[in-house]
Amino acid sequence: MPFSDEQLFHLHPQSRQMTAPAKNQVIVLQPGYSHEDENDKTAMRANCTCTLIRCRDGQNIIVDTMTAWDGDLLQSLLRHQGLEVEDIHVVVCTHGHSDHIGCNYLFKTARIHMVGACTSNRNLYFDHLSSGDVNEEKQLDTNGEVVVKRTPGHTLSCVSVIVQSTQLGGTVGIAGDLFERREDVEDDSIWRNAGSEDENSQRVERSKMSLLCDHIVPGHGPMFPLTTEMRLKLKRDAELL
Repeated sequence: MPFSDEQLFHLHPQSRQMTAPAKNQVIVLQPGYSHEDENDKTAMRANCTCTLIRCRDGQNIIVDTMTAWDGDLLQSLLRHQGLEVEDIHVVVCTHGHSDHIGCNYLFKTARIHMVGACTSNRNLYFDHLSSGDVNEEKQLDTNGEVVVKRTPGHTLSCVSVIVQSTQLGGTVGIAGDLFERREDVEDDSIWRNAGSEDENSQRVERSKMSLLCDHIVPGHGPMFPLTTEMRLKLKRDAELL
């Protein structure tokens, strides 16, 4: 009997038995980058930040899988964490750009793949986050501490993953290109020049995310903590609309 979409979100596929962490762990496997090519000033070099979530219910979630040329690297990074590709339960790509989805093919045993607001298992597609409501969330773990929500801006179908009760003592937002890197809080030309399908929505979502989270994992840089000054700056930017 086929599983319903709700069952797929909460089903534990058969995988190796591992000790679950006491708190949800957010592990940046590979910090991303984006910069002008040194030899061709009309071109960019970019790869995404790739993040592993080890949930305290025993599930493993990978967020943004780098380019299609990074398969060996990604498998090595997972093995350094004691994991194989078969141990990943959920794949989330914050949006559909090629540097964020390239190694999805590795995770054929994952129960769902999410690319932006599009959710599938093999050739079966689910009606999740399809309403366009930015307040809609989808729970990824069994404890309700890991959710995915729409955060449009960079693309209209962008999503972010919000992880509560982490080893860092607070909430982490894995935000994709909603934030390019830490420096774009002060210099908004960084995220705007990286491309935005809706700058106004992106400003609003950046501010909302800063109020929900204590740390941000940006799309192309290392994780960073949010300060009061950062939140005020992002709030002012959103209020200028």
